[in-house]
Amino acid sequence: MNDNFEVLLENDNQFSTFLKAKIKEFNNERSIYHKEARKSGSIQPINIIASDDNGQWIGGINAEVYWGWVEINDLWLSEEFRGQGLGGRLLDQTEKIAMEKGAKKALLTTFEFQARSFYELKGYKVVGEIKDYPPGSSYYTMVKMLL
Repeated sequence: MNDNFEVLLENDNQFSTFLKAKIKEFNNERSIYHKEARKSGSIQPINIIASDDNGQWIGGINAEVYWGWVEINDLWLSEEFRGQGLGGRLLDQTEKIAMEKGAKKALLTTFEFQARSFYELKGYKVVGEIKDYPPGSSYYTMVKMLL
């Protein structure tokens, strides 16, 4: 077979959809966990919105529960509300809800310049590090056993 490559230097939604579908198909054939997670209702979202006294969004958290884990996808607070314990309360509430949904472990990723020390204070441990990503920094995978 010849190398019939086409190089695209821009996004192609149709091609991205094709690749994702093929990877999903591959994973479903080889992992019962992937197949089960894709059944309706198997991935359980958790979204907690933090608002100020005027009802304006100031941050929040979104996560998903599956495979007995909660994956923290995003946690952000407006700068003026940081350092007041709100982030910790958001994370605590998310973990509590996740445990009620069957999660035994938590997973998240963070950059060195983001919130590694915050998560460590909340009981998360670094299990993986990519150094110099972005240059001069590190990218961490962190986990926590939920009680």
